[in-house]
Amino acid sequence: MTSDAPEDPQAELSRYRQSIDNIDAALIHLLAERFKATQAVGRLKAASGMPASDPAREREQIARLRALAEESHLDPEFAEKWFTFVVAEVIHHHERLAGNGAGAGATADATAQGE
Repeated sequence: MTSDAPEDPQAELSRYRQSIDNIDAALIHLLAERFKATQAVGRLKAASGMPASDPAREREQIARLRALAEESHLDPEFAEKWFTFVVAEVIHHHERLAGNGAGAGATADATAQGE
């Protein structure tokens, strides 16, 4: 008689968790690189007098990321929520760089952009 149960569930769980930990580390490194790039965009915008947010860019990015999520079998709603969360922080940084001090409250209400 055969069973679908793993021979050592704890060892298998440990392997899955190690993989998850590696992916989490990669995601943190990727986010750090993303924020380095968006900081450069924020400095450029501040020096050029451009607004911190770009609603057209945000709409384009959301559509692009939703399509990528669907292709990857990831919930597009989740992808959009993630993007909106990250972009809110980007906007906050851009506003700080521009010196307008809008702060987090305004950031949450602002239309974000996805540099």
